Amino acid sequence: MLAPMARRPTTDSLPMELPEGPTFDRERRLRRRGLWPVAGLDEVGRGPLAGPVVAAAVVLDPADIPAGLNDSKALDGETRETLYPLIMAKALVGVACVSAREIDATDIRKASLAAMSRALASLPVAARFALVDGRDRPAVPCEVEAIIRGDALVASIAAASIVAKVVRDRLMRRLCQHYPVYGFSRHVGYATVEHRRAIAQHGPCPYHRLSFAPFRLAEARAEAVADELTL
Repeated sequence: MLAPMARRPTTDSLPMELPEGPTFDRERRLRRRGLWPVAGLDEVGRGPLAGPVVAAAVVLDPADIPAGLNDSKALDGETRETLYPLIMAKALVGVACVSAREIDATDIRKASLAAMSRALASLPVAARFALVDGRDRPAVPCEVEAIIRGDALVASIAAASIVAKVVRDRLMRRLCQHYPVYGFSRHVGYATVEHRRAIAQHGPCPYHRLSFAPFRLAEARAEAVADELTL
């Protein structure tokens, strides 16, 4: 009697549920290799028309990782505000900002990388390895791995994204107290209809990024009108 042939597993027999949310797997593997501390790096605020770009560096405690970490964009404001003090209490954290004026003097990519470099440098310990969200690697004095969608995959990066988002949102709410006509507390500097209308009515404030397209286009139109008037 012939033995039954082994059946190849079909896609129906494979587990379909994948782990949800970021994990501490990469950090754990690096720690086993003797590369510790490992910092997660992320920045917030590349797209807004106003305010700084803010970056955070976070070294999580392997024995006490806050539950519920995720990409800050996947969390609502209340959840981010709940997780923020837990991260600050349980982890080592560095934060850095690059102002709108510095963004205008360079560009948003360079400013974002500079913010991450400064955040890592502001940690109370020297990181041996940095895990960074995205494609670009900031100039830092340690090994770096850039991970696309890292804030959704790596716990330390997710924690950094939450810290950076909460810090920046708080800064924009404070800025709104000084420049209430723009509504910064509602849109935190992004190019909403409300924000664009306020700029059109009141002009930019010192915290707007004048190198960004809406302001460049407005300046170009004004120069064109001036040129026509002088003809």
